[in-house]
Amino acid sequence: MEHNMTELFELSIKAAIEAGQKILEIYDLPEITVEKKSDHSPLTQADVAANTCINNYLIQTDIPIISEENKQLDYKIRQKWDRCWIVDPLDGTKEFIKRNGEFTVNIALCTKGCPIFGVIYAPVARALYYGDVEKGKAYKTVLDDGHALTNGLFADEDSISPAKVAADLVRVVGSRSHMNQETQDFITSLDKKYDRVEIVSKGSSLKFCLVAEGQADVYPRFAPTMEWDTAAGQAICNAVGLNVTVGDTSDELTYNKENLLNPFFLVSK
Repeated sequence: MEHNMTELFELSIKAAIEAGQKILEIYDLPEITVEKKSDHSPLTQADVAANTCINNYLIQTDIPIISEENKQLDYKIRQKWDRCWIVDPLDGTKEFIKRNGEFTVNIALCTKGCPIFGVIYAPVARALYYGDVEKGKAYKTVLDDGHALTNGLFADEDSISPAKVAADLVRVVGSRSHMNQETQDFITSLDKKYDRVEIVSKGSSLKFCLVAEGQADVYPRFAPTMEWDTAAGQAICNAVGLNVTVGDTSDELTYNKENLLNPFFLVSK
């Protein structure tokens, strides 16, 4: 069945919210069962339940799906795709297991390797972020206790934007406890340009949202990520005029690559 863009975007938002509710049902259980995947990363029944929920929605669009929890198809097949969904049904499984609330559902629609729409839902905070790259608009809305929208979608009062660049202060998204040498070197370089450098810490794809909504200024990611970790966040950042660039180049991160592992990247103005 053919859907127009607005219908596709609304369907993905609905899928993200419902998947978030499925995750919370398991989050609230007395005990969470954790298995190890072949790459030794954790897998819970919440990852599986959210993935099933999202697939049930997105399969209606006839657009192929790359999801962390789906079997990955060979690149010979994938390279023929003009469009695809890129999904992380539970981004921040470690945060989920720690029960710190900083986990998300990520869904992005990509065309020719570029994210054109992204939705991130943080179910504990009931915070919904979404961005339309072509229209240059991104939004944040907090849902009610029943996970229902209080405003209509794409409402002007929900629009977000990055902070204006300050001369004396830069806020860097990072981890106080897991700062690798490359990130430390990047922060040292900022120390020379600014009077103050603040570290802002957050789990999962909410790091992108911090910069998009003006709570932080730059997000250096000099550690491995996969496409499903970043596609939705990049769409939201691109929609508000931020760049998500590879290493020290000006090339934007791209998607549906032969290798779904991302290079290191930087989110900035």
